[in-house]
Amino acid sequence: MRRIKQLYQFIITYLRTKLSRVQYIMIVATMVGLFSGLTAVLLKTLVHYLQHWIKEIDVSRFAYLLFPALGLVVTVFIVRHFFGTQVEKGIAMVLKAIARRSSFIPLSHTYQHVITSSITVGLGGSAGLEAPIVATGSAIGSNTARISDLNYGERTLLIACGAAAGIAAVFNAPIAGVIFAIEVLLTETVVSYFIPLIISSVVGALCSKIILAESSLFNFVLREHFDYKNVPAYLFLGILSGFICLYYAKVFKGTETKLHHWKINPYSKAVMSGLLLMALFFIFPPLFGEGYESVKLVANGTQERINDNTSLFSLMDENISLIIFAGLIVLLKPVATAITIGSGGNGGNFAPSLFTGAYLGFFFSRSLNSTGWLKIPEGNFSLVGMAGVLSGVMYCPLTAIFLIAEITNGYELFIPLMIVSSISFFIVKSYEPYSMETKKLAMEGQIFTHKKEKNILTSISLQDMLQDKYEIISIEKKLKDLVEIIKRTDKNIFAIQDAKGRFAGIIELNDIKQQLFLPELFDKTPLQSIMKKPAAILYDDQDMYTVMEKFDITQSWYLPVLSKDKKFIGFISKTKLFNKYREILSSQVDLYDES
Repeated sequence: MRRIKQLYQFIITYLRTKLSRVQYIMIVATMVGLFSGLTAVLLKTLVHYLQHWIKEIDVSRFAYLLFPALGLVVTVFIVRHFFGTQVEKGIAMVLKAIARRSSFIPLSHTYQHVITSSITVGLGGSAGLEAPIVATGSAIGSNTARISDLNYGERTLLIACGAAAGIAAVFNAPIAGVIFAIEVLLTETVVSYFIPLIISSVVGALCSKIILAESSLFNFVLREHFDYKNVPAYLFLGILSGFICLYYAKVFKGTETKLHHWKINPYSKAVMSGLLLMALFFIFPPLFGEGYESVKLVANGTQERINDNTSLFSLMDENISLIIFAGLIVLLKPVATAITIGSGGNGGNFAPSLFTGAYLGFFFSRSLNSTGWLKIPEGNFSLVGMAGVLSGVMYCPLTAIFLIAEITNGYELFIPLMIVSSISFFIVKSYEPYSMETKKLAMEGQIFTHKKEKNILTSISLQDMLQDKYEIISIEKKLKDLVEIIKRTDKNIFAIQDAKGRFAGIIELNDIKQQLFLPELFDKTPLQSIMKKPAAILYDDQDMYTVMEKFDITQSWYLPVLSKDKKFIGFISKTKLFNKYREILSSQVDLYDES
């Protein structure tokens, strides 16, 4: 391994001497696209063969129901014994690494997600592979950038390149891969970033096109053209999609939170969750696994019967039962996904949101067709519903639009895709500014948002700004003791502590200038009489956005930082903070400006 790394670095050093900076980054982006695309293909292949193997087992008609529980138990075992009790999952992990870890993602993430998600989803867990693929591709991009000696901005770009290649490979949709990277991972993008993103995405798509069989790719053939007379129905579908997305997020997070609060052995939790999934899959078999085969049926307009293991739905009219069945699947998919992920499995919400959207579009169109008032294409509405729910669950309307356009091999549905995705996203965004996966981190200032000022402050660490070389003086001392400290220091602000070692106040040199010229007062003036309370107090766990707000409100140039037990740690200077802010701002340049 060491020799391979040395060989790679030798090649990289040679290329850097022969190529310009931009050309060099394009070469590295190509390698990231290749590695990420091959990894995505490997993951899809592993899951495909696992699910094919399950279908081939001829022990019992219901034997497949046991495998999701087995997958959860095996995943928990692997994580606990080989990966340190837990694995940071999905897109939130990538966003946090960009904002808080200088775009460094541990090397272990290049294989952890492939192993755990292939077992979870391959054995029937009701989750998607896209989030693990994004996490893996991003890790590949980060680590390739690290050993290629690239800076923070370039590492972030290659993280996005890895994610773009992964999405492109999974769906054979290079445009959607590029837009996903820009829309979800890169909160700030310059024009020159598009070229390496496009290169990586195209290479990733070629990997799946060349290696994967056509049947493994997620694509459709439109059976009916877009009819402008159906626009009112698409408008209603967009509204319905928005509220279903809000329902999805609420139910998913609620179910996942309840599972996290179960104070039981991880293996017991996995078994019990597996039993819950078994019950759901028995009544609603389409919930098993990713569900893409089931999605193909509804999106191609070929879903004409209920695929269940009970006789419950046979008691009513076939058409009515099919509508109710589809509606229940829409409501239960977030539950099944939350159980899978919350009990220790690895997966994401990308595929489940597409699945939910397909069944929502089918439910809506079949319901309207059943009234006899009009006839609308159920396959088209299922495809557009996929974009509507994906847009509102993952907060990526442009990705949703171009993804469905690409997997249908054309732009026939572009207008309804735009209508439904934009309405759905608008409704969701009106109620929740952040997606369910990133809300907590965004509120804590742990990830970047689309607010540039806040992003820059998020990338600054309070510990890096802290000036801790200040002497602390006891409140019981006299002015003469302070004078002795002033003689040997260049500081003009001093921290005072009480008898218990807790912060009591500050003394600024400007405030005591007159007393310094009256030596007869040195022994008579206690520090308590000349100290003052600071305009504001900072704590060591506060984010830099809060720090900047306090500087703005108080108009102070120095503010003290305390620990939770009120012990003085140091001061933060507004001047130093502004200098760091300007330094980061000036570093955000176009790739071509560095060539």
